[in-house]
Amino acid sequence: MSLNRRITDWKGLHLWVVGASSGIGMALARALLQAGADVAVSARTAAPLRALMQEFPGRVLALPMDVSREEDWQQAYAAFQQWRTGLDLLIFCAADYQPVRAWTLDTQLASRMIDVNLKGAIYGVSTVLGDMLANTGGGIAITASVAGYVGLPKSLIYGPTKAALINFCESLYLDVHERGVAVSVINPGFVATPLTANNDFKMPALITAEEAAREIMRGLEAGEFEIHFPKRFTGWLKALRQLPYSLQFRALKKMADQP
Repeated sequence: MSLNRRITDWKGLHLWVVGASSGIGMALARALLQAGADVAVSARTAAPLRALMQEFPGRVLALPMDVSREEDWQQAYAAFQQWRTGLDLLIFCAADYQPVRAWTLDTQLASRMIDVNLKGAIYGVSTVLGDMLANTGGGIAITASVAGYVGLPKSLIYGPTKAALINFCESLYLDVHERGVAVSVINPGFVATPLTANNDFKMPALITAEEAAREIMRGLEAGEFEIHFPKRFTGWLKALRQLPYSLQFRALKKMADQP
């Protein structure tokens, strides 16, 4: 059942992909451009964004920024509005991730992940939502993670930021859906990106960033609220979180003990 309006054609849409310098964000921006959309791209690293501008001349706007700075969001959005009239969809893919166990907890690292993963998304929504509500249209898609489903090993800070994003999207949907604004939460499993390269354990059901981009586009086209993939892994985690903690913790400990 579609909880948002379906997207039947990407041609002519004005999109903004944040976190587009690598990984899922880069693959998604390129796929959306190939489908015919005009795409603004943002990240702290400017060079990959400018390379996209050269690859798709006239259809890309590079907006380098730090998502954890609210003033950067406002400046970038002002530049977007000068470039194109109307933002059809903001897709937030920016993320900071480092594996953290309880005995390696570092408050500065924790603050940085919270600033990028959670506060960055909130700043983005705050920046664009007023115009979307005024125009009774547009959409917001935020990348959380299956790490937000349950407490996972080595995810002491990253997981809680993603759980908060899932809850944020649920509340946001309830507030704005009837006012014409679409909201989706994207919950990937393990995707081969520079971030997951930090992992020193076997990642089940690992997929490429290009596969992730295709799954996201399919979910948006279908009007899904939650876009999660790959189903063979996300389905297992969804079932796991329904178990009593005694069984849930046993399964997760076994995962943590795998090399």
